[in-house]
Amino acid sequence: MKTLVALHLFIVLFACGKNDADPGGFAKGGDIGWMSEMEASGIRFRHRDGKEDNLFNILKSMGMNSVRFRVWVNPTDGWCNQQDVVAQATRAKNAGLRVMIDFHFSDWWADPGKQNKPEAWKSLDLAGLNNAIGQHTRQVLDALKLAGVSPEWVQVGNETNDGMLWETGRASKDMAAFASMVNAGYVAVKEVFPSAKVVVHISNGFDNGLFRWMFDGLKANNARFDIIGMSLYPDPQNWVAANEQTHFNMKDMISRYNKEVMICEVGMPVAQPIACRDFITDLIRRVRALPDNKGLGVFYWEPQCHNNWKGYGLGAFDSNGSPTAALDAFK
Repeated sequence: MKTLVALHLFIVLFACGKNDADPGGFAKGGDIGWMSEMEASGIRFRHRDGKEDNLFNILKSMGMNSVRFRVWVNPTDGWCNQQDVVAQATRAKNAGLRVMIDFHFSDWWADPGKQNKPEAWKSLDLAGLNNAIGQHTRQVLDALKLAGVSPEWVQVGNETNDGMLWETGRASKDMAAFASMVNAGYVAVKEVFPSAKVVVHISNGFDNGLFRWMFDGLKANNARFDIIGMSLYPDPQNWVAANEQTHFNMKDMISRYNKEVMICEVGMPVAQPIACRDFITDLIRRVRALPDNKGLGVFYWEPQCHNNWKGYGLGAFDSNGSPTAALDAFK
């Protein structure tokens, strides 16, 4: 009897571990697009015992199984371009981590406040922009494929609360144009990686009205995508309400559009690691419990940032370059 119980326990534990490690399991990850630039600046990362190690091993030790990298078209400083992204993603794949690719379709940051066209695309009309989206997407993904990297998820745009490639693709002015851009990216992704899931990502995961407006509009204009992605950066004093609202919104997205959902970005001030841990622990629980296993995962945005790197104060590593308690949520 003891042997049978032990065998049953082993099978259960193996199955649980397999679910988190294999493609299709719950993704626990971090966007670490700054990693190569930080390393080039001499910054090093450490385990909690002070032992120096590469970032991938440290994140894996904290329970993460996935990473996310942003892609810019032609950044002036060279970071986050195709070469940088392929190099980082190859390292991640070799470390046994799953990969998400986040196309900004800009030469620099794209977010709710700015969706600037790449300099080389500024004179293009909608048809030209859609062609450029397809070419850029295929070129980067082909390079990843050649390097042996198969991303599981690909974002077509980053925090596209009002579309992308403004003004042509500003959703509040021309939702049909934005939908055509999403489709241009979707087709290109599927041509290179048919099994990769395409994400449309907007911020403020608690804002159900915003999400309904956006995805009602995309649906009405026949946009094609697989996953609804969200960002969530709550006030440390009000994260419970933010999680409750986001939970409602995620369930609504699943029932309204029959789509999978993913939290593509979370973060909280590095000085609030316990609140951040509790926030993410609760959020992961809520995402895991969504109907029909349609909650796919949670990603921390740039957890490895410390000592106010680039002025960013929402990392999850302390001043010694070691993980704070915030990352215990992923274990």
